Amino acid sequence: MIRARFRIVLPPEVWVAEVSTTYPEATFRLLTGVPIDDSALELGEVRTDDPGPIADDIRSHPDVDAYDLVYADEQRSIAQYEVDEQALYDFLLNSSLPPEFPVIVEDGEMTFDVTATREQFEAFGDALDASARSYELLSVVHTDSDERLLTDRQRECLTLAQRRGYFAVPRECTLAEVADELDVDKSTASETIRRGTARVLEQFLIDRV
Repeated sequence: MIRARFRIVLPPEVWVAEVSTTYPEATFRLLTGVPIDDSALELGEVRTDDPGPIADDIRSHPDVDAYDLVYADEQRSIAQYEVDEQALYDFLLNSSLPPEFPVIVEDGEMTFDVTATREQFEAFGDALDASARSYELLSVVHTDSDERLLTDRQRECLTLAQRRGYFAVPRECTLAEVADELDVDKSTASETIRRGTARVLEQFLIDRV
């Protein structure tokens, strides 16, 4: 299997492209989405300083219906809403590759991951080329070699740290909290994260060459 990350320039008529280019410093995260007839029900998050005005613009956008704010603080807001189009991830559904969440949108560009066989991956690339969309392949990892990439402990530690928000900006948990959940001391957690991150970065950089 192949795991790949792409970045695509969204058509300007897509609502999230319009809003994200208005607020280029913000990160828009589609946490999940379900197509419903000609619309889509989505759960989305905005991360930025003072997300209130952005949430208001999303709520009032003509393509967004039934907007319900689920959570808000000084740096992020989460809302469930229905949109009148599915262009944000139509190409994924049409390619028979299920969308992997979260899908990230920043300044009119969408970043997303796909997991596919080699044949599906090549077909997906051909479909992107045929669509004339502007896109960039950011990384490719052959998951068949994942077990050689990380030890079980490194994988466990990095997965926990990622899930708890240790790598988020701003950081959502401390090294001590990660260490406590793993039942190790801070120095062990730090070294495991450092070594595992170095291995992942090495693989990522090799894949980009």
